[in-house]
Amino acid sequence: MTEAVQAEHHEPVEDTSTGLNNRKLLMWAFLASDVMFFGAFIATYLVYRNKSLEGPYPNQVLDIPVTSVSTFVLLMSSLAMVLALDGIRRNKKAVGRFWILTTAALGSVFLGFQVYEFYEFAQMGLTPQKNLFGTTFFILTGLHGTHVTLGVMWLIFMALVVSPTPKERWGLVLAIAGFYAVMLSTLAGIFTGEESTLAIISTLVGYPAMLLLIFGILGMFGGAWILAQAGRGDESSHHALDLEIAGLYWHFVDIVWIVIFTVVYLISATDGTPPGSAPFVLPGAH
Repeated sequence: MTEAVQAEHHEPVEDTSTGLNNRKLLMWAFLASDVMFFGAFIATYLVYRNKSLEGPYPNQVLDIPVTSVSTFVLLMSSLAMVLALDGIRRNKKAVGRFWILTTAALGSVFLGFQVYEFYEFAQMGLTPQKNLFGTTFFILTGLHGTHVTLGVMWLIFMALVVSPTPKERWGLVLAIAGFYAVMLSTLAGIFTGEESTLAIISTLVGYPAMLLLIFGILGMFGGAWILAQAGRGDESSHHALDLEIAGLYWHFVDIVWIVIFTVVYLISATDGTPPGSAPFVLPGAH
């Protein structure tokens, strides 16, 4: 292996007291503080676990299969992030950009699941003001969702950074707008009570969502075509450190969700009416 190839696979030693880039060290310090931040809210949830004086209770609202799917989606986004960084380090701009967008898309799908879950819980009568479970649940998962949202925005920015030409950026914007249009039309179909996205065509309120769906599909394919025609280009490895720092944040968010999923969903899934509390009947239940 030549020296040039060896240099490609080894990070340079920074001229700092720690030998690490100062920005990367700052991100590690931020993540350490975020551990304490999430640790406080997870501990609060555990302290007040199964102490709600009224329902709904966890065993009535938590849907483990659905949340397992969303968890799998988020974990796969970490794999996509690794592939994105590998592509950028190898000066494969098109490959790196594809996996950056895939990571952002998977994170957005996870957020879609969370929006759906919050909507369903509200329909069942569970809100942050309802009981201790609602308060601790919505604050903890909502804060995590906020972190994911910031991460998605960061990744979209990174995709723009590695797309220097106007043609590439227009294609990227069109593809991203199309993806989110499809997501919004899908959520519209769910919230209007239709069984599928395409079924919203049968309702008056569904026509805007139908048009949004059509625009989204055309936008995704059109943007992808523009990106394919824009040229693959090289010289993207100088963005590797920027993407690596974003990757540290993204992997941290995924790890935090594993803890939340275990504590809030798996462990609390069987928590019912605690002693001394009144039973709760879900709306529409017989």
